[in-house]
Amino acid sequence: MSAVSQSHLWVGAGYSVSKAGVASRGGLFRRRAKATHWESISAGLPENVDVRVISVHPQNPQIIFVGTQDGPFRSLDGGEHWERPFFPDRNVPIWSIGIHPTRPEVIYAGAAPVALYRSEDGGLHWKKLPQAQSPKHCEKAGFDSRTIRISFDANRPDDVYVALEVSGVIRSTDGGESWQDMSASLIKLAEQPHLKSSVGGRSCGDCEGMLDSHAMAISEAAPDTVFLALRMGLFRSDDRGGRWYDTKIGQFSPLTYCRDVMVCPHNPQVMYACLSEAAFSRAGSLYRSDDVAKTWKRIDHGIRIQSTLMSVCVHPRDAASLYCVSRSGQVVGTEDAGQSWQEFPLPSGVQDVYTIACI
Repeated sequence: MSAVSQSHLWVGAGYSVSKAGVASRGGLFRRRAKATHWESISAGLPENVDVRVISVHPQNPQIIFVGTQDGPFRSLDGGEHWERPFFPDRNVPIWSIGIHPTRPEVIYAGAAPVALYRSEDGGLHWKKLPQAQSPKHCEKAGFDSRTIRISFDANRPDDVYVALEVSGVIRSTDGGESWQDMSASLIKLAEQPHLKSSVGGRSCGDCEGMLDSHAMAISEAAPDTVFLALRMGLFRSDDRGGRWYDTKIGQFSPLTYCRDVMVCPHNPQVMYACLSEAAFSRAGSLYRSDDVAKTWKRIDHGIRIQSTLMSVCVHPRDAASLYCVSRSGQVVGTEDAGQSWQEFPLPSGVQDVYTIACI
């Protein structure tokens, strides 16, 4: 039996109610291999669950974590049942989960407003890390800055990088005990006219776009190099976040708003990036690099992605299978290394999607 025939796709969506009283269906959805429909997963999860992140244990795919509006939840049986662990605070929205690369019993969860929690027993007990705070570069009333991504350097496993939406990047070199703000170079870059961006109402003015972090990736093929996806494109640092450079992904794509970036788990030279027009747009595209982000090529074809592309994942046992999801809930994938693409329509009413994962 092939890896694909045993696989599951997972999607997490946000629940909301508009001013007109129209509900956007949130939740956790699973599609088994070769199935024709998605299952709505709810056993043990909060009512009207709001799922912004899905994280699968790298050594045991039966262990899955999701971030909800009431802290992290954990499944030990492949998603059949869920439990809320011993988490110290209630009603804390979790936007990111990261598993330590060499000590998988150590897990981090990031919240909004910006806060970090750590478990040292596989996600059963958690404590808040008091030193992990937002530098508050870009505050705005009514919008809590989010701990949007947690990344690790496998060459320096206690180096933890955290992307903040909207407040730049912080880094720990001791597993989370102390933290440094790594945003000064991003703010400096915003002095360049083409990197100025402000939606309005934020304290940081024209540097808002350069602090609007979305995702990070670190490849073993590029030691000490961190890639940062943000509103203004894809940036890199070759000195562990000390100084950031524009990768100029606009040379390869007319769309440069970067929502996700990842390293292929099968080849550290290969990276994928989700590119779109803006946070809320009517176009998205998936790009691949075969040389650690030096050059890029669009790989999705035959299907039009109709809104902002939010997340991409590669099957952990089959490099030919990868999937992505748009904000409006359009799931697109290939199982033959990009030769052909297909859609996997989500249930009606799912329209605020943030994350996709495959097992």
